[in-house]
Amino acid sequence: MFASIPPDKLLLAIPLLLVPIIPNLWSIWHLYKNEFPTPQERAAWIVAQVVLPVLGGVGYILFGRKRAIKKR
Repeated sequence: MFASIPPDKLLLAIPLLLVPIIPNLWSIWHLYKNEFPTPQERAAWIVAQVVLPVLGGVGYILFGRKRAIKKR
């Protein structure tokens, strides 16, 4: 599959393939650093990150981030 892509085009494509992963990675980091009102809510967000990586990451940034409580 990637063997047919010229190397110069592949170097341009790699960053574009990584961009959708950034919100997911940030969301996982934020989940780790913060607490939530209930453990079930935190677990649900983690499952969303694993099952729906891009949508889960964007959904967490839009809705879940506001519900997080900073760890003391």
